Amino acid sequence: MPGRHARAAVRVRAFAKINLTLRVLGARPDGYHDLRTTFQSLALHDTLTCRARPGPFRIACDDPACPADETNLVWRAAERVWAGGRRRGAPRDVVVRIAKRIPMEAGLGGGSSDAAAAIRVLAALWRLDLTAARTRSIAAALGADVPFFLEGGTALGIGRGDVLSPLPDAPAAWVTLVVPAFGVRTAEAYGWFDQSDATRARRASRLRPLAWPQALLDGNDLEAPVAARHPEIGRLVKALLRAGASHAAMSGSGSAVFGLFDRRVDASAAARALARRGRRIIVTRTLGRARYARLARPARA
Repeated sequence: MPGRHARAAVRVRAFAKINLTLRVLGARPDGYHDLRTTFQSLALHDTLTCRARPGPFRIACDDPACPADETNLVWRAAERVWAGGRRRGAPRDVVVRIAKRIPMEAGLGGGSSDAAAAIRVLAALWRLDLTAARTRSIAAALGADVPFFLEGGTALGIGRGDVLSPLPDAPAAWVTLVVPAFGVRTAEAYGWFDQSDATRARRASRLRPLAWPQALLDGNDLEAPVAARHPEIGRLVKALLRAGASHAAMSGSGSAVFGLFDRRVDASAAARALARRGRRIIVTRTLGRARYARLARPARA
């Protein structure tokens, strides 16, 4: 997009999530798993600055561990948005700079959230008129939880997690996130679940929707198999509960563990108590759907 648009730049926040609950119902023929999960948005976010600049599409990130090539979901989002606008060849004329604050391989959805944010911004910068249905289709093709980040708030996800039903906002809470020194790849976590003795019982179970706060009793089916390989997960969950969390669990496929607190002072006290070398501790809060929509709106940089 050279010429008069060459200096255009848009900045957008890409918010993290936790899984308040995650039930695994069984493996699917396409390699995924059928789930029933409750997503919850957090105020913790990455920031994407997308600048129109003549030349090949490019990604830069302030975290050297974050890939800046075709393996990054933002790159794949760019390819699909470009193709969705019937543009020929490879995407071009935009540089995306990612200020990375969401830990990677932690079950917090940072890569998926970045991708959802990129879909919205790139469509605008390239002046593509994508329908809502086409936008959702692109998001679902990129990853099972990417569609959630188009809406945010509190939502029930079924199927792969990409079939969404908005839920009333969960009660506002402060969140203490504890990220151990190790990460967990999603494929590993589900593979360990498939090997576990609980798998057959979960596949045979018939699950019914639950209201707050009973829904939190569902827990996370991936937590036990991951904790069996990484016992620190279980210790962190218990420590957060001892520190006064109303609920604590591993998020998604891990390795992050979260605790919910009514007051910021209590969340901060828990963070101090659990601080150890190698751990990353973050105190943040939940975001309801309306506030998410306002804060996730792209703006001129």
